[in-house]
Formats: sequence, C-alpha cells, structure tokens
Amino acid sequence: MQIIPIRHPYNSEQIPEDDVVMVLGFFDGVHRGHQKVIETGKKIAIEKGLKLAVMTFNQHPSIVFQKVLPENMKYLNSLEQKERLMANLGVDILYVIEFTSAFAHLAPQEFVDQYIVGLHAAVAVSGFDYTYGPKEIADVAHLPGYANDRFEVVTVSKEELAGVKISSTRIRDLMEQGRMEEVTELLGYVYETDGTVVHGDARGRLLGFPTANIKVKSTVRLPRVGVYAVKIQVGEKWHVGMGSIGHNDTFGEGRELTVEVYILDFHQDIYGEQVTVSWNHYLRDQIKFDGAENLIVQLKQDEQDTADYFLKKTR
Repeated sequence: MQIIPIRHPYNSEQIPEDDVVMVLGFFDGVHRGHQKVIETGKKIAIEKGLKLAVMTFNQHPSIVFQKVLPENMKYLNSLEQKERLMANLGVDILYVIEFTSAFAHLAPQEFVDQYIVGLHAAVAVSGFDYTYGPKEIADVAHLPGYANDRFEVVTVSKEELAGVKISSTRIRDLMEQGRMEEVTELLGYVYETDGTVVHGDARGRLLGFPTANIKVKSTVRLPRVGVYAVKIQVGEKWHVGMGSIGHNDTFGEGRELTVEVYILDFHQDIYGEQVTVSWNHYLRDQIKFDGAENLIVQLKQDEQDTADYFLKKTR
C-alpha cells in the first residue's frame, strides 16, 4: 500500500496520475461499518479495473474546529494501526491529509474540486453520514451537485448490530463499561493498543508477578480501569497475559495511571520492546487491598481466570 501524506495546498506532482475509486472518511477504529464502506469501494475498483484509494486525516477535525488540544484527543487507532488495517483491507493508496485551518476552511466546492477531482477519483464512495463542511450544505445528498458529472457518487447505508448503528461512539461507550467482547464484535477484531516496555518500580517482581510496564501515547484510548485477560505481541509471537490498567492504589493514593501486563509462562527481559496488547476480556475492577498478601491471593486468582478464559476460547 502506498501512503501519501498531503498538506494543503498540495503539489499536483504528489498525486498518482491514474484514476481511482476514492473512499472518504475519518475511520477512527476502522470498525465493521467502516469496513463495509471500504469493501464497497474495493468491489467497485475491481469491477472497473481501478486502484482503491482511501482519504483520511492525520488528526480529528475537532482539534481545529473546537480547539481541542491534540494531546487530549483519544483515538481508537493510532495512525500506524489505521495504516495496518487499511493495508489488510486491500487499499492501494492511503491519502493522509493534514487537517489544518487552511484545509478546514475550504468551501465544499473547493474540497470537491481539489480533493476528489484533483485526486483523480472516478468514483467517490462514503458512508451515509459523511460530511465535508457544514452539514446543511456539505452532506452526501449535495455531493452529486458538486460533482457535476465528473465522478460517480456511491453512498453506503449504515451497518447495524442488534438494530443499532455500529459507530465509533458506541464502541467507546462499551469500552468504558469493559464490555470487550461486544467491542470485538463491532470492530470485527480484538481491540489493540501499541506501546513500549519501560522500567517500572519492580514491585510486581517482588510479589512474584513481574509485569511489563507499557508506555502508551497520551492519545491512545484505553479501556476502563481494571484487570483483563489479554494477549501481548512481543516480536512476531503472541503470548497470553493478564493486563492491568490502573493506579496501583494498594501502594498509595494519587499514583499515575499505568498499563501493565503479567505474561503467563514467560521469563524474558523485554525492556525497550515495541509491543501490542489485545484487550480480550474484562476480569474485574481495580481493588485497593489492605496489604500485599491479599493482593497476591487475588493475582493468583486472576492468573487462573485468565488461563481458563483462553482455554475456553480454544475449545
């Protein structure tokens, strides 16, 4: 997959000359609703013998429109994760547009002329709720008028589960409740976060449960605080573990939020490794224990519950 970063105004020499099927959206999560839109574009691209292109943004539009600080945005996918998911869906070209003030202030017709026609779209594919400016003048219903017969417009209806629209908002709400199996169902894959293994306070090692302390970016959306049955990828191999998101209140109030994974049957030092954690199943909430002994008893139970969960999954 070819990844083309674009900063407005772009140089036309950056743009491949061939016509494409262009899929439009922000695609946070690349969930099953997004996948339906991209797969529709892929099908059309195959039928027409064209490449499949997707246009997304490097950051959420609210950073410009609502003045949200970039470090305070919480995404379901990092850009790197989004790129991996797009490649797996068969996307040929991924345009990553820098969402700046200059880009944001394009009039709808200017956006269409420069970023759909200008990027050689023979067909523009989007979800039913896609907008490219003020909703009342820049929704999918207005797109054929702006197209002026220069490209075909295809609108994909909403994807539902249990009669409710699949959306990034719905997924975020479920994550806040720890309902990770439902998150998996809506995404079409197990929710993952990337990070780097860093040194912690080594307290887990003293308890007999040495953990990998994982530093994640501030923009990563984590599931709710609690203990989880997880898998962690180290190098090319996935391992079973129990993951913790919390403040370790047993050892003092007001501690920094940490992400830790105790990897079952694993005895390697992995400091500095880039890892991926998949959040498969919520086990329990964080508990403040009276002391280390009670914590160890609970950790042993968590370890057994984690092993049982994945054993049941393989049956």
